[in-house]
Amino acid sequence: MEIFKEFQIEAAHRLPNLPEHHKCFRLHGHSFRIAVHVRGEPGAETGWVMDFADIKRAFQPLFERLDHHYLNEIEGLENPTSENKTRCNAGLAAAVLILRCSLSHKLTGR
Repeated sequence: MEIFKEFQIEAAHRLPNLPEHHKCFRLHGHSFRIAVHVRGEPGAETGWVMDFADIKRAFQPLFERLDHHYLNEIEGLENPTSENKTRCNAGLAAAVLILRCSLSHKLTGR
């Protein structure tokens, strides 16, 4: 069974490698939705896969790193195109990996 929790962040950025007359060259912001999916079997006692509060707690460090921040200041996102944001940098990828490990540990106990 799979459950998910969505988070919304607000962040600003600009695309510095575009011509100055391009609208995305200028500072602007977006709302981003991030979904965290967790798979597992519902617990016999609780009846749920995972407490949504635990998902929120695990995601919190990444939320604090991104929400209401200037993405260009995050290492690896100096040119935060959609492609580069998707690719992510090592620091954010590590944070996501830690998040996944944390969630996996909660599900499996390992």
